[in-house]
Amino acid sequence: MQSDISGFHSKPPKDRLSHLKEMLNLSDSDTSQMLSGGLSLEEADAMRENVIGLYSLPLSIATNFRINNRDYLIPMAGEEPSVVAAASKSAKMAREFGGFTASSSDPIMIGEIHIVDSSPNAADAILAKKKELLAHIDDSIPTMRERGGGARDIWARTFKTPHGQSLITYFSVDVRDSMGANTINKVAESLAPLVQSIAGGRVNMRILSNLSIKRISKAKAYFTSDLKLAQDVIDAQSLAENDMFRAVTHNKGIMNGISSLALATGNDTRSVEAGAHAYASYNSNYRPLTNYYMENGKLAGEIELPLSLGIVGSGTNHKVARICLDKILQAKSAPELCSVAAAVGLAQNFAALRALTQEGINKGHMRLHSKTLALMSGATPEEAARIYDYFKDKESEISLSSVKKILDDLRSKKK
Repeated sequence: MQSDISGFHSKPPKDRLSHLKEMLNLSDSDTSQMLSGGLSLEEADAMRENVIGLYSLPLSIATNFRINNRDYLIPMAGEEPSVVAAASKSAKMAREFGGFTASSSDPIMIGEIHIVDSSPNAADAILAKKKELLAHIDDSIPTMRERGGGARDIWARTFKTPHGQSLITYFSVDVRDSMGANTINKVAESLAPLVQSIAGGRVNMRILSNLSIKRISKAKAYFTSDLKLAQDVIDAQSLAENDMFRAVTHNKGIMNGISSLALATGNDTRSVEAGAHAYASYNSNYRPLTNYYMENGKLAGEIELPLSLGIVGSGTNHKVARICLDKILQAKSAPELCSVAAAVGLAQNFAALRALTQEGINKGHMRLHSKTLALMSGATPEEAARIYDYFKDKESEISLSSVKKILDDLRSKKK
């Protein structure tokens, strides 16, 4: 499979889908599910409470990605224009230098059990029973253990509150190809009574942590040998390192790509975003999750962040998510999916920095956004396309009012 599909962006949506159908050997049922959104009202009602309807988002494909010497087509779900085009452009630039290298550590998630009014030496008592506690975890998740996962570590600490001493017992579990939330919560509830019997006090909370510091993904790529562009991007990186206001938006741009991929594959976007932003301030003040520097005459970019994405369980069973995972991405493991997501996040960030330091973010973004504004104004898809063509090569301001004016002009000419 080749991810650098010439002219893909210029094809009509049904032609793009037909191209993918032939390339990926998609079935008629696959394409039907993708066109319909893959969810009936009855299925939605079974998934969530108080359902009244369905809410659709565009499902797109980012092209040109080459990661660890393999081509990937990246499914991305979301509403924001320019995200997919930007990721594809960055991937094309990186492709000229061999693409991305990416890796992910073992899929280890952390859970915690909170006990109030614990005994004075509770943390030491927990560590003394570590072997017993780890065995209990494995016994509570036998199928996970059979697949090579299971308990990995136990540690604890105490802290003072106005009501006395509290104990936090942390535990880590290799959750294999799942995101891991349900597994960790099951372990926490099973383990809590045993922890209480050792530490005394009263169990208050038991829950997973979305700060998965033991589940780290990294990616690296070279993007350009243009020294002016490289210096501008490095200076933009420096701004994010020294200004928290910029760092937050810098990292939001990373998540534009990662969250779109997470959503398309049925993963928990809020978990991933919370973990990424927490990691940005884990050992210091809030900082950017990327780094850029010159290496052998080329601009190198790197990213490091925690990613808890799975290929089995929960939302990944959504019909379209399964097509995205199994037939488009063809991801074979959770670490592979996380590695791909890290590369997507790096591509998205470089695209933002490139746009910001060159023509400005608003110019290209608002051109693409003109189609959305046109639809908001009541335009048909055909009229929206004509409005985009009108603004594509113009320097004029693009706003809801200007789009409405062009729409009115188009319609008046038809009369």
